[in-house]
Amino acid sequence: MMSKQIIRTLMVETPSIPGNLGKVATTIGLAGGDIGEIQTVKVGPNYTIRNITVQVDHEEQIEELADALSRLDGGIRLHAVSDEVLHVHEGGKIHMKSKVDLQTLADLRRVYTPGVANVCRIIEKEPDKAKIYTSIGNSVAIVTDGTAILGLGDIGPVAGMPVMEGKAVLFDQLAGINGIPILLNTKDPDEIVRTVMNISPGYSGILLEDIGSPHCFEVEERLKKELDIPVMHDDQHGTAVVTLAATISACKSAGIDLKNAQVGQIGLGAAGLAISRMLMAYGVKDVFGADKSPDAKARLANYGGHPGDSIEMLMNTCDIVIATTGLPGLIQKQWVRPGQVILALSNPKPEIEPEVALKAGAAYAADGRSVNNVLGFPGIFRGVLNAQASEITHPMLVAAAETIAACTKPGDLVPHPLDLNVHKMVTEAVERVAVQDNRKAEYTCSI
Repeated sequence: MMSKQIIRTLMVETPSIPGNLGKVATTIGLAGGDIGEIQTVKVGPNYTIRNITVQVDHEEQIEELADALSRLDGGIRLHAVSDEVLHVHEGGKIHMKSKVDLQTLADLRRVYTPGVANVCRIIEKEPDKAKIYTSIGNSVAIVTDGTAILGLGDIGPVAGMPVMEGKAVLFDQLAGINGIPILLNTKDPDEIVRTVMNISPGYSGILLEDIGSPHCFEVEERLKKELDIPVMHDDQHGTAVVTLAATISACKSAGIDLKNAQVGQIGLGAAGLAISRMLMAYGVKDVFGADKSPDAKARLANYGGHPGDSIEMLMNTCDIVIATTGLPGLIQKQWVRPGQVILALSNPKPEIEPEVALKAGAAYAADGRSVNNVLGFPGIFRGVLNAQASEITHPMLVAAAETIAACTKPGDLVPHPLDLNVHKMVTEAVERVAVQDNRKAEYTCSI
């Protein structure tokens, strides 16, 4: 007999009448389901909502089971059928929690009125004290317009909320930062900039997330000019940091001197252009780029890169090729040069499979499964918040990339993304550069 391996969680509401839970259990059993855990989610005035974990043999049984439960009378309702991933997301992945234990009226007076008025007066006189006496100093807004959510595209800000919550979880768990999702119901760069500027007093940093190209460039540049707190578009610079770290590691494995090599970037969207800029900031002398968009190639040239005529040209001339196009199979195996390093980073399908590139003669090849932004943005923001920096600079980002590469084991592309020591090291590296920048600025002002 085949073992039951498909697990789903059913959210079922039953009126508070004896026997209703039994009806549900019997229906599940008759449909071939094996009940595991039963968890009470909510007890209402005349109903109870429970999560019931069920194991079945095949997907069709889930549909049959759901249909059978939906036909039950007496007010029994099936609210949702979740797999393990959906179950984790039920109710959201984050919530705001008080740091203060509120037990007595004395506690209330200290936390709220009348004691809080004195704190307000202090901040009124010295606004910078808000970073000491409120959560502002440790809060980053995670801002999206929903136009470039993962590989799903323009699905809107609400559909992108699970990603923003995920970023908030990573900020909290890996860097101790309050990440607050901000969903913007507009694609207009003017409105985005205006809104972020208006909410900025409540934060010490802005992480722009999943904002599409090309308006992501304008939004970031304008906010950097207008705000005196760090602003970073993660799809550009977070991706670029981890990609630079991966490229450093790959070149070590292949015995290539990265700074003196010719590097080709296939795809000059938000990520590709930022990767090119990061490579140049690291010290790579020759960065070539290929893209169908003349505007994208013009942006690369403006930053000091060399627009290429075609993908074939890059493959024929470059020692290292990085691809971020989102087009599976774009790189043909006959284009691979012996000894090349090829990082085909598009997910879930790369531009060329690593094993195909290696068989064609590449010295090193990898896809994007391990090149995860989570290695970068938590430590980068922790570092700039610690230093109370007003911006995130390329030297800070390069320091983060070099640190990630230094933490990578021989033969690996990048470290484990949940290695807390890596995030601590990135924080310290970024903070060091930020503090140095602050001292230089203070010295310049004094003279």
